[in-house]
Amino acid sequence: MGNLGATELLIIGVVIVLLFGSKKLPEMARSLGRSAKILKAESAGLQEETQADTTAAPTQVAQLQQQIDDLQQQLKNAQRGSNPAS
Repeated sequence: MGNLGATELLIIGVVIVLLFGSKKLPEMARSLGRSAKILKAESAGLQEETQADTTAAPTQVAQLQQQIDDLQQQLKNAQRGSNPAS
């Protein structure tokens, strides 16, 4: 099925022209071009968002780790305050 020769491609092209007409083909090609352009722009935007998220992640991890450390210190201080004999 993947081995299409020139004859098969020509037959497919003639069938497409007969089905859609010669006036609709340029319009369809423009529409396909616009769709490809939109898809390319969206994928580029998605890549930029992904890169922004990955660069922000280490900062967020560091902030969360600092909060965990602070909470652990507060817990230790609270335990020392409630158990002075320990």
